[in-house]
Amino acid sequence: MEIDGSRGEGGGAVLRIATGLSALTSKPVKIYNIRSKRPKPGLMPQHLNSVKAVAELSDANLSGLKIGSTELSFQPGKLKPGNYDIDIKTAGSISLILQAFMIPAAFTGGPVKITIKGGTDLRWSPSIDYLQNITLPILNTMGYKADTQVLRRGHYPKGGGILEVTIYPISSLKPVNIIESNFNAVKGISHAVNLPEHVAIRQARSAEVMIKNAGYDINVDIEHDDNSFGSGSGILLWTDGTIPLGGSSIGERGKKAEVVGLDAAKDLLEQISGNSALDSHMGDQIIPYLFIAGNSSITTSKLTQHTLTNIDVASQFINRDVQVDGKLGKPALITVK
Repeated sequence: MEIDGSRGEGGGAVLRIATGLSALTSKPVKIYNIRSKRPKPGLMPQHLNSVKAVAELSDANLSGLKIGSTELSFQPGKLKPGNYDIDIKTAGSISLILQAFMIPAAFTGGPVKITIKGGTDLRWSPSIDYLQNITLPILNTMGYKADTQVLRRGHYPKGGGILEVTIYPISSLKPVNIIESNFNAVKGISHAVNLPEHVAIRQARSAEVMIKNAGYDINVDIEHDDNSFGSGSGILLWTDGTIPLGGSSIGERGKKAEVVGLDAAKDLLEQISGNSALDSHMGDQIIPYLFIAGNSSITTSKLTQHTLTNIDVASQFINRDVQVDGKLGKPALITVK
């Protein structure tokens, strides 16, 4: 089949969902106009390594796998368990590589261990803390099983972070109805590497004040170390229920630590205000798993173009009846049968 990479939001999500589901379903795919709506179209190191990881997992034949390429052919073979190593060689997002890889990795018939070097805490992508405390616990309710170990954090621009992930074999995913959010308090992790510890503390304290003023109890753990190629900071907040909602912010040069903490708190409170089970980021990420499981429904705090794009691409590989009740930018109910 052929997929126009400019459809929907026209970014890397089309590539990730398409290659991940191609490997899972054994359906070859050609993707053209890759990232055509981005300032620098085509494959960047992060996207190239994402495809490379899924290709190795599925013993795929490839053409067009080079930096800047706007067209790629992916012909998957047989999924195989084992150990895999990916070095992005930039601060490219480790979590975005996993978004493609994790889709087929649980269906190889045996354990899969992948070690990825790159960026762990970046703008515009889920942090490793988000993966560990939100993504994987929610997927676990569907029967997905994985363990993670952060060996080193990596921030922009130097990267150098290292994450080990072990994914355990399953034969199917359980359908879910994730409709309501129930929680009693908020948890968090505020980190700083190669920076004074007070940076992480100030991020946490400002977030705690805003969350407490909104009426919620909160406890934020402080993480400080110097085991990194560069310096950086960030904070993730999440609700303590079985289905957590998250809000996050990454430190930047010239941005006060207090503002970083406030931004994370604002993000979380916005997600909570949607009165939905999933935050807008998880609403995007869970789509391919809903298609695999079938007979599932979720509510998301904000319907995004990413979510609609993921639904569009997933529909090319797995035939499901999908109903989206909600408007773009507003809370929505998504049903996949």
